[in-house]
Amino acid sequence: MSYAAAIDQLSAMSPELYTQPGHTRRKFSLDEIGILLAAMDNPHRRFPSVLIAGTNGKGSTAATLASILQESGLRTGLYTSPHLTRPNERLRINSAEIPDDAFAALYFRVHDTAQQLVLDGRLAQMPSFFETLTAMAFLHFAEQAIDIAVLEVGMGGRLDATNIVDPLLSVITDISLDHTEWLGSTIAAIAREKAGILRPHGTLVTLPQHPEANQALGEVAVQLGVRGVSATPYMPSIAHKPGAPYTIEALGAPVTIDSPLHGAHQHRNIALAIAAAVELASTHGLPITPAAIATGIQRTRWPGRLERIQTPASESSTPMQWVLDVAHNPAGAWALRSGLRDEFAALGEPHPRTLIFSCLRDKPVAEMAQILFPLFDHVLFAPIHSARATPMPDLVAAAEATGTPALAFDSVAAAINHARAARGIAVISGSVYLVGEARTLLLAPDIAKAAQP
Repeated sequence: MSYAAAIDQLSAMSPELYTQPGHTRRKFSLDEIGILLAAMDNPHRRFPSVLIAGTNGKGSTAATLASILQESGLRTGLYTSPHLTRPNERLRINSAEIPDDAFAALYFRVHDTAQQLVLDGRLAQMPSFFETLTAMAFLHFAEQAIDIAVLEVGMGGRLDATNIVDPLLSVITDISLDHTEWLGSTIAAIAREKAGILRPHGTLVTLPQHPEANQALGEVAVQLGVRGVSATPYMPSIAHKPGAPYTIEALGAPVTIDSPLHGAHQHRNIALAIAAAVELASTHGLPITPAAIATGIQRTRWPGRLERIQTPASESSTPMQWVLDVAHNPAGAWALRSGLRDEFAALGEPHPRTLIFSCLRDKPVAEMAQILFPLFDHVLFAPIHSARATPMPDLVAAAEATGTPALAFDSVAAAINHARAARGIAVISGSVYLVGEARTLLLAPDIAKAAQP
């Protein structure tokens, strides 16, 4: 079967988090992914792994750690979610996306295996979108004989499909309120779900954070006899100038940290990646060196996180500066707001500031609007292709509550065109779906033509 057919079938799956009337709320369990993987000879047991959970920053941490491991000469698998443009992005080995033909072959192997299990009565239902891709990733990594995998948890931790592995390390990034319908209404409850990736007498790599999260994680860690590793020694000093390289000590040597990932919040993610790398070297004997840590961080690529894109001048406009960031919850919005302070300052004299925005309906749009919208001269709303998208009238109402002028458009391309006419700097944020589509348009060979509504 073709790649196109695989994508069509994946796209037709009911999203796991879609809870509108008429759609059955899916129950999460490790039992079903376990049955599916067992029928395929348990590929997840054929390579060691690091499991990374958290609310924000887990993708950046995973990408940074994978880059360090790759620079150490290890054949490294990286599994992340969601994707910006196409599902292949989620399955990588040494930075390379899985090829289309391999993606299609793996999809139909997983699908056919699951279908037979359902017919035999061993599975109650077909695997979800995320479970399918997780099984595909494990098969891909096992059959390509990777040395180690870095796995980003999709949501929560305790019942996430990735949690079927037995990781060498468990890494937990910053925790805040998100997916409260599924994970709990407090930071403590969410932290306990994230702590589900811990193992008895295992290792937890983390940083001090919200007191409620610290307490919940600490309680679970003590109950399980987990050894904690703090990434605090790998943070820059308080006097560090934002955006400048800094030096820490790792594996007995000074290491200069010069990351392409922008924003002070990335210091925490980078520190977690370094701490994990040091632990893998010192406790598990992986051939990681200080030089590999420095080079791996410098070569990390993780698009859509305070990513800068400059489009060239055309006959009708001057060069345009764009900033793309997938901030999709209040904590992410605060991090973006902090990062934008440096972005705006770098431009020097005042420039028109435009925000192109959309978000999903399960996000606190009013709160995100209060955080971000007042920074801009005007906000442009663009539709996103998701059944969970926030209705346009709700977006407009959120802007009106902040007093920020706003306009609604019928496509992302139309919003981009309007922003180009305003010139200055434009920020695109609020949803991975929005950033992914906008990024494709901005990087198109003929942006003027590609962005026509």
